[in-house]
Amino acid sequence: MLDAGLENNSEQPQVNQQASRQVSRMTRQRALIMAELRSVTSHPTADEIYAMVRRKLPRISLGTVYRNLDLLTDNNEILCLEYAGFQKRFDGNVNDHQHVRCMHCGRVADVTLEVPTPELPKNMYVPDFTVLCARVEFFGVCESCRQAEMAARHECA
Repeated sequence: MLDAGLENNSEQPQVNQQASRQVSRMTRQRALIMAELRSVTSHPTADEIYAMVRRKLPRISLGTVYRNLDLLTDNNEILCLEYAGFQKRFDGNVNDHQHVRCMHCGRVADVTLEVPTPELPKNMYVPDFTVLCARVEFFGVCESCRQAEMAARHECA
């Protein structure tokens, strides 16, 4: 009985390795999703990526796009930009850089200035947390929303 248990334990890593190889295999759908995402700098939502990919693969499902975006994010091949109150957006540029988000419409753009990420203090203590990293985020109003605000003000005057 003990020997059978040892055999099962030794087989488990092989099964897991095979499963992870299958999951990370670059399928045609996944490659197209990544290529479409990397061809734009608009930081699209999953629905926008779905619309982009459907032009070339009309039978792809929205669920397939979501699953592949999750997998690509988990594998650090793309970035998932999440902010409370806004839809997730995705970025094909995985190099270190910051973003600015419009507080009205949620549009995201890359910040072209090199902004240093703050270092965590060595004695940093937050109850019930282990702080792993910090990031710099910028928020503002995009040009389209600013113009819409100005037009609305002129209508009211």
